[in-house]
Amino acid sequence: MVKILIILTIVLLILLFWPISLIPRLKRRPEMKELREYDYAHRGLHDKKAGIPENSFAAFQKAVDLGYGMELDLHLSRDGRLVVMHDDSLKRTCGVNAMVHEKSLEELKTYRLEGTNQRIPEFRQVLNLVAGRTPLVVEIKTVKGNYKEICTAVCKELAYYEGLYCIESFDPRVVLWLRKNRPDMVRGQLAEHFRRHGTMVNPIGDFLLHNLFSNVITRPDFISYQHLDRKTPSLRLCRKLYGVSEFNWTVKDQETHRKIREDGGIVIFEDFLPRRKDGRKQEMDSKDQKHIS
Repeated sequence: MVKILIILTIVLLILLFWPISLIPRLKRRPEMKELREYDYAHRGLHDKKAGIPENSFAAFQKAVDLGYGMELDLHLSRDGRLVVMHDDSLKRTCGVNAMVHEKSLEELKTYRLEGTNQRIPEFRQVLNLVAGRTPLVVEIKTVKGNYKEICTAVCKELAYYEGLYCIESFDPRVVLWLRKNRPDMVRGQLAEHFRRHGTMVNPIGDFLLHNLFSNVITRPDFISYQHLDRKTPSLRLCRKLYGVSEFNWTVKDQETHRKIREDGGIVIFEDFLPRRKDGRKQEMDSKDQKHIS
């Protein structure tokens, strides 16, 4: 009988803690209303076949031209400069067997992206290119615990930027740092079922992060979740109880886009052009739609 009571007590405590642990920022940031109106090109509107590599000036210019928002990724160089690159390693996109954080900005600028003439962009140059014409989803990538350094650098670059943006990261320490130091910025927690997709080997870390249990201390404005995992109970409960805004990545077809939009989600896409358009978006011509589809 005592064992049963202990088990029931533990279960009750878990059920009570579960919804509390999911609490996002409850005071809505006004920027979220406008951010919800856009679809976001994943790593810019890239198209390898057309010679437009991911996270390149050409991909960002294309997104601006067609009126899409864009998602991009930031790393710190060896000399503390912000560069736009997804991977920690330069191998996949530049063919160089080295890590981004091991190279200086000037060294990084010498590498070509995916065999094209496009070079690794510096973040401030991308801000100058976009110039507030379309919103940005800025993902902060941390390496070897450098979250304070990269958060400080990102906030410095964005201090005088007048365009619309939000910041997200898989690292909850980034989201917590922003809560403490820049509560005015729109912040989001990235997540997925990590082990299911082969991106994490630690089962405890996977359990805590994919269930969004860090929300209770980081209080994100939005959740950015792998769209294949949208049925995760914690994510569904967070939406139902708190109405948290939800980005979904990376969507690769029009039907999935439609379903997520109808369900109130925001879409980060690649490999196709969403048909959804509003007053801010330019009409795309037929050759653009055919080329990326």
